[in-house]
Parts: sequence; structure tokens; C-alpha cells
Amino acid sequence: MSTTEAAAKVPLTSNQLAEERTDLAANRTLMAADRSLMAWVRTGLSMISFGFTIYKLLEGFQTKGSEVFDTHSPRGVGLFLTGLGTVAIVMGTIEYWHRRRELLAYGKVSLWRPAFVMAMIMCLTGLFLFFGITAKLL
Repeated sequence: MSTTEAAAKVPLTSNQLAEERTDLAANRTLMAADRSLMAWVRTGLSMISFGFTIYKLLEGFQTKGSEVFDTHSPRGVGLFLTGLGTVAIVMGTIEYWHRRRELLAYGKVSLWRPAFVMAMIMCLTGLFLFFGITAKLL
């Protein structure tokens, strides 16, 4: 047995093991935060798309002369669901931001993770749709 093989088999100290386990736990927590943010984005995007679809569907019924709905009903439903979905994405992003700040104590955590970038894109999309529907109200 050579000295390099003997050195490789030296057991880690308890401090080294604790550091290694803390790093792994921080990585698991960061990945869990990413998954939670993507769940918020998925839920918010579902609400946004459903709100926009309902808005267009009810607007189509209205233009064909259906008297089932009053004049502001399609916009109201569309605005509510689009706004609620956008708020859900914003809330998830804020939660992610706080979780990420807590994890900075355990090491460097990149801000521009794919989940965060997608959340920002979806938030801007939701705001665009919300204000697009609102502009038609005026």
C-alpha cells in the first residue's frame, strides 16, 4: 500500500463530515425551493391562461349577440383570474427570494437560477395580459 492510498483512506473528521452534510442539506433546500417556485408558477399560469380563455370565450358569445351575460362579465372574470394568477406567481417569487436569502448564510447561491428566471417571465406575461384586459375596459 502506497502513502497516497493510505492518505486517501484517512477518515474524515467530525467537522469535515458536518460541513459536507451542511452543504448537501443547503443544496437540497435550494432544490426544494426551486420546486416550490415552479409549483407556484404552474398554478399561477393555469389561472392566467384559464382567465384569458374564459375572457375570450365569453367575449365571443357576447359579440354573437348572446344576452346571457352583462357587458362587463367576461372582462370581470378574465381580470379576476388573470390577476389572481399573477399575484400567485408574485407571492411564490417573494417566498423564493426569502428562502434564497436564508441560504446565503450557508454559501454562495446564484440568483439567476432557471426557476427564478421563468417565474419572472411568467410574472411579466401575467401583468401584460392583466393590463391588456384592463385597457379594453377603458
